[in-house]
Amino acid sequence: MDAGYNPRTVEEVFRDFKGRRGGLIKALTTDVEEFYQQCDPEKENLCLYGFPSEQWEVNLPAEEVPPELPEPALGINFARDGMQEKDWLSLVAVHSDAWLLAVAFYFGARFGFDKSDRKRLFNMINELPTVFEVVSGAAKKQQKEKSSVSNHSSNKSKSNSKMRPSDSIEKVPKSQPKDEEEGLEEEEDDEHGDTLCGACGENYASDEFWICCDLCEKWFHGKCVKITPARAEHIKQYKCPACSNKRSRP
Repeated sequence: MDAGYNPRTVEEVFRDFKGRRGGLIKALTTDVEEFYQQCDPEKENLCLYGFPSEQWEVNLPAEEVPPELPEPALGINFARDGMQEKDWLSLVAVHSDAWLLAVAFYFGARFGFDKSDRKRLFNMINELPTVFEVVSGAAKKQQKEKSSVSNHSSNKSKSNSKMRPSDSIEKVPKSQPKDEEEGLEEEEDDEHGDTLCGACGENYASDEFWICCDLCEKWFHGKCVKITPARAEHIKQYKCPACSNKRSRP
């Protein structure tokens, strides 16, 4: 439908891909009512086109055979009334993803992209959620999970010095023989298992937040002494309740 536009570099093809993708997403989300009305099952084979300008169009397929550009799925209108609207939109989205890739790699083949160009183009495309993921809501869910994991990892690394009993174990010189290193690793595992919370007396668990008193060097569950990972980041020297009471006595 827009055969006159020919991107030639990886960056140009990617911009073309993003524009077409944006148009398709618009049709299947913000403009969905208009899109639904245009896909009349009484009409002939209709296709959903996306353009580099982020516009979309429902129209008949190109008359020339073979077409200059790959064509989208034919007859998307025929299934409209025979399916739940959500399922129908998801089906159109899946076919739209396939069409976007076909157009992008058509340009890649036409303008002689080599192996590294094709790989770079695919990686750039793969960083974006698919049309199906956006339409189905999976993209938002993935982003939320990714953000949650990122925040958890950040907090874990920042409070690492106060979290794990293993940090109190002396560092092994790099020149240690392999057998000795293996032995020390086993000893560390044993020490982890023997570490008890100074408040509740329960064993150390790697999936829980722990903090060490800088005075008596005892370890405590964060929840037992009411210290969170965020609060621990701002404590220069932690004193457990027992040590704090000792220091405050006259």
